[in-house]
Parts: sequence; C-alpha cells; structure tokens
Amino acid sequence: MFESFHFLRPTALLLAPVAVAAWWFWRRRADPLRGWRAQVDPDLLTALSDSSAAPPHRHAVLLTAWLLAVVAIAGPSWKPEPSPFAEDVSPLIILLKADASMDTPDPEPSRIERAHLKIRDLAKARKGKPLGLIAYAGSAHLVLPPTKDTDAVATMAAEVSSRIMPLAGDRPDLAIARAEDLLEKEGGTLLILTDAATLATPALGEAFQSAKKPYVQILAVAAPGADVASLDPFADTLDADVVAMTTDDSDIERIVRRAKRPPVSRAADGSERWQDGGYYLVPALALIALLPFRRETKRQPA
Repeated sequence: MFESFHFLRPTALLLAPVAVAAWWFWRRRADPLRGWRAQVDPDLLTALSDSSAAPPHRHAVLLTAWLLAVVAIAGPSWKPEPSPFAEDVSPLIILLKADASMDTPDPEPSRIERAHLKIRDLAKARKGKPLGLIAYAGSAHLVLPPTKDTDAVATMAAEVSSRIMPLAGDRPDLAIARAEDLLEKEGGTLLILTDAATLATPALGEAFQSAKKPYVQILAVAAPGADVASLDPFADTLDADVVAMTTDDSDIERIVRRAKRPPVSRAADGSERWQDGGYYLVPALALIALLPFRRETKRQPA
C-alpha cells in the first residue's frame, strides 16, 4: 500500500498553502473584537467579551476541513481499479522442489508425496483458472505453462520426483528465472513448494530482482506442526509469505485467497487506472460540516 500510494492529481496540493493563507486572513477579518484590540487593555477586553460566542476550536476545525478537501481533490490512490468486465485470470505458477531431500518420510507419506497431494487440492481450488508447473532441483524445467486445465497440472505434478531430475541440488533461483518469461507475458504469483532452502542469498536475490519482484508464497513441505522458521531467510530474500502445511485445506485456502489478483481496468493508452481514494474523505468532511450547526439555547432573563 505504501509503495503504491500516490496522488492522481498532485498539482491540486498547491491549493494547500492557498487554503492556509485564506484561513489566516478569514480568521483575522472574522474576529469581532479586531477593532477593539488596539483600543482596550487585553485583560479588560477578555473580561468584557463573551467567549462562548466563538469556540476556540472553531477555526482549527475549519482549517482541517479545508486541508482535507484539498487532499480529496488531489485524489489519493494506493490500488488499481479492478476491471468490471473480467474475472481473476492471473496465473499461479508452482515451483516444485524435486531433490532427494523431498523423498524423506517424516513420517509417511514422504515430503514429495505430500506436495503432490497439496498440488491436487490446489488444482481443485483453482479449477478453471490458470495454473502452471516448474520442477527444480539442481536444474529447473518447465513441466506445464499456465493452463486452465488444472487437472492436467495435478496429473503431471504426480509424476515429478527426484528420479527424473537430471541434476541433484537446490536451485530455486533457476526456477524463478525459468518462470520469468511466463511472468513477463501474463504476470501472476509464484508458489514454491520446498522443505528447505540452502541457496546462497545473492544468487536468489538477483533472480528475484530480474523477474521484477513477483508476488511469492512458500508452502513449507513438512509434517504438520513442524517448525518452519528455517525458511525465514529464504522468504525474506523473496519478500514472500510462508504458509505452513496443514492436515486440512486451510493452507490451500490461504494460498488461493492471497494469490487472487483481479485484472485491473486500463485507460486507452494501456496504463493502469487507479481508484480515487478521495471519496473516502467525504464522510469526514460531512461530519465536520455538521459541527457549526448547534441548537440555539435561549438565555433565561435575570
């Protein structure tokens, strides 16, 4: 949110000093005692004046309202405007580690078999939405590009194991680089299924930067309840969310929910259209506008 925050009409912020100057001049002219201040002692004038006629916070409230109005006119924005004519079609690309460590049973089934089952659940949850698959160990290989036939992805993933990988090792940077072409064409999310990460941080960081910092999630392939803190440095390098594997579908639901990226509305030149957040300030301005309206109280005669 903070990285994307900007103003749609930043030149409108030039009205802020104008509003402050206008408020200052208005405050001086609206002072009912302006002509008396040079003639009467300040202490005596304070004692003789009716302080209830002009609440001390009234001027500050007016200035706040004017500045809020300026910010609203400038159009603060922090998220693209979703397209009303398209569904969520952003692909999710699975990077499945298939090194020998994934054959470890802790307990049965093995880690790779557990990953296969989760990919099958993910294919059901993403049915009809693009899903791709890349297998990696010491090398990375595209198994299936993003396709809406998620059942085919689950079927192909079930055949991935350390036995078919040409090189042993742990090179998620090669998998990310392999996914770079797919991300450049369609954008989307990366989901890394791994039990551990031994790659040096610089190589991984370079691959992540080259792929234009895609949104990454990591599904920790470990026994339910196992400590997944060892993946934290790996996740920090990729600015990724680590999802612990569960016995139910809560981990898959979390992945699908966070991977959802609705297509954004675009202008005629192809640029993204951003939501105007200035409308969110309208209720605050309406409440401030109600403050001057007070019920009149009649004074009782002495």
